[in-house]
Amino acid sequence: MPDSQPQHPHSPGNDSTAESTALLLCGARLTDGRTVDVRLDNGRIEAVGTVGSLIARSKRMDLSGYVLLPAPAEPHTHGDTALSAETEGPVSYDGPDVQRRATEAALLQLGHGATAQRAHVRIGDPEGLGPMEAVLQARRSLRGLADLRTVAMPRLLTGLAGADGLSMLRDAVKMGASVVGGCPDLDPDPTGYVEAVLEVAAEHGCAVDLHTDGGDPARLGRIATMTGGLRPGVTIGPCGGLGRLPREVAARTADQLAAAGVTVVCLPQGGCAGVDRRGTAPVRLLRAAGVRVAAGSGALRDVANPVGRGDPLEAAYLLASRYGLRPEEAYDCVSGAARAALGLPEVRVEAGFPAELIAVRGDELAGALSLAYSRIVVHWGRVVARTSAVREYCDSASLDLPRQGRAGKLPEGGGGGPS
Repeated sequence: MPDSQPQHPHSPGNDSTAESTALLLCGARLTDGRTVDVRLDNGRIEAVGTVGSLIARSKRMDLSGYVLLPAPAEPHTHGDTALSAETEGPVSYDGPDVQRRATEAALLQLGHGATAQRAHVRIGDPEGLGPMEAVLQARRSLRGLADLRTVAMPRLLTGLAGADGLSMLRDAVKMGASVVGGCPDLDPDPTGYVEAVLEVAAEHGCAVDLHTDGGDPARLGRIATMTGGLRPGVTIGPCGGLGRLPREVAARTADQLAAAGVTVVCLPQGGCAGVDRRGTAPVRLLRAAGVRVAAGSGALRDVANPVGRGDPLEAAYLLASRYGLRPEEAYDCVSGAARAALGLPEVRVEAGFPAELIAVRGDELAGALSLAYSRIVVHWGRVVARTSAVREYCDSASLDLPRQGRAGKLPEGGGGGPS
């Protein structure tokens, strides 16, 4: 059966005598303009109050000058091929090499703020299930730092050639893959491929996540018809081809996807192997039709995109600057909508919600997306990553120029996570 939710050391129900996990975040700016203190404990937001109104039972951290946001989630990454762009010769799929790359990539994305991630992993010839086992091992090593989910991606599922792929897909779920998917565009029978994926998903109660360029409206319509109302949910992406269709055709297809409850994950930073990399899904048209649109990173410095950053805040920045979304809408695509696509609970900076947070240096959301250099990442109520940047200018002491951080000083407190 798939891996269960990561077991965190201080989750409710564990030994009540354990050391307190309380953390008080002081002086944080919210997107509505308020400056507040936020107390975290047992992996949740315990209280939000005016500055100075909450008692620090244990550790405290000064977030003056930071915007506090729900943490991003990464709905579309490729852990098995990540960080392989500079490899000489063929990419190694030996277990230790894949595990190392997947772990390093997950930590890189965690440093950007993605406390939950979904990695798509290819299975089948010639590597078999080896890459899946390696990424699952990376997932186990990351427990307590990040929540890494896996999608099993067979190449073929129909005909004689697809029989092995179908068997391997079932085996991948038994190993621990929590989502089934792949790229029906590459199968001789795309409809049959989707039918096979849905059959395995129904057998094991898995979510579905399919790669498709989306350039064939009839094919997207069939996916919508076949998956409508399926639980625990269906995601497709990156659907760059949908943006190349005539607007009226794309609008009808968007209506079909909305009616079926299908989530679309776009990749504004670039595509990934197996689908056409030209363009990004028409996010405004899809949102207007009622489609949930999330944004992912796609390829992370592999042959499909050798300069991929894996940064959800850059994805939100591009959605705002290039595709016309308001900053709040763009950020929701990498946070609220992305978490929903992964089947995760909603996060708000309010009492009772999960303590999955990111603090970004800045005064408001638009500025944070523009200059998101300094970041503090909180997973399960604990600081797990920090990035601090300082901007200085030569011979500028008398000019009192702005900086991205305070020289020589990081915010105090935190949960002892990696710097």
